[in-house]
Amino acid sequence: METETIGQEMDFSEKDEFLRTTDLLDFENPKILQLIQSRDWRNAVLKNKILSIYNFVRDEIKFGYNIDDAIPASKILEDGYGQCNTKGILFMALLRAVGVPCRFHGFTIDKKLQKGAIKGIWYILAPASILHSWVEIYYKKKWLNIEGFILDAAYLTKLQQKFPECKTDFCGYGVATKNFRDPKIYWNEGDTFIQKEGINQDFGIFDSPDVFFIGHRQKLSFLKKLLYQNFVRKLMNKNVDRIRRA
Repeated sequence: METETIGQEMDFSEKDEFLRTTDLLDFENPKILQLIQSRDWRNAVLKNKILSIYNFVRDEIKFGYNIDDAIPASKILEDGYGQCNTKGILFMALLRAVGVPCRFHGFTIDKKLQKGAIKGIWYILAPASILHSWVEIYYKKKWLNIEGFILDAAYLTKLQQKFPECKTDFCGYGVATKNFRDPKIYWNEGDTFIQKEGINQDFGIFDSPDVFFIGHRQKLSFLKKLLYQNFVRKLMNKNVDRIRRA
């Protein structure tokens, strides 16, 4: 997907839409404010504040599966782990808190991307398509597509060690990339990706995750949702942690 280039700076009213707090982007929460203050992100130059927040969300918030996609940033910070949608919510909240405009891009991905993290009968029963998203940040007069924060580098390194024969395409364990040895997960003022190659439907761009989740939720029966929240996701987190500690 090509990066959308904007010819002129956004005017204040448009920019404000991408900086406001929401129920999910609750960056006025004391825990989030304390984190921002402790890292001194507000006083950093623009590139460094984005890079530092990006690295924090990628590596200090471990890859894992929360109880739901649509939970507030403060809860994700408290959990200390997340996946594409939840890490993206936290990333957006931290960016907006320090004055970096950002928006939400929603998709679905093929469930093959999760194979290995979810196994056996639970993989068979999983939906064919899974809600996915990345964050777009407004930087130097253009929108950048940022997705490479989903997997912490420690987990990805262990995956690369587990599959040393794989040099190019890889799909599974939370990864979908054409360059498994050197995927674009390090931010250097451009796009980053780690699951893009698994996308099978594009829902478009939203001002906030709150707006997206009003119209798009994972299609699970009541029983399947209960099983996922209380049993399956915990197995998935154990599988991920087992690889990370190998």
